[in-house]
Amino acid sequence: MPDKANEERSEKRKQTIEEVRREQARREKGYRERALKLFPWVCARCGREFSGKNLRLLTVHHKDHNHDNNPPDGSNWELLCVYCHDNEHSRYLDAEWSDGPTPGGEKKPASTYKAFAGLDALLKDKKE
Repeated sequence: MPDKANEERSEKRKQTIEEVRREQARREKGYRERALKLFPWVCARCGREFSGKNLRLLTVHHKDHNHDNNPPDGSNWELLCVYCHDNEHSRYLDAEWSDGPTPGGEKKPASTYKAFAGLDALLKDKKE
């Protein structure tokens, strides 16, 4: 009996994953088509131009990283080539992981320790 239950759970999991992927593809298709109508077919970072067959290499990047934020005017989107898009997300993930500033965030001081504090006083004592 446990095998049958595992098979049912596995099948249900597969169906759920397929459904989520279909919904995501439907959503992406909608805003991608709108973005391609709104913006010129040029990568916003590197300036590479796209047309015809290589248009599939141009992707829609959500500036606030929220894929559900799709305003009709496209103010949350920018078109990036796949290479610049990967770079943008890598930078964002690296900033989260390193506890450093996120892109557009405030920069925190790296250290508060001052290695040479009081050195001038020591050097003055030595000269005298």
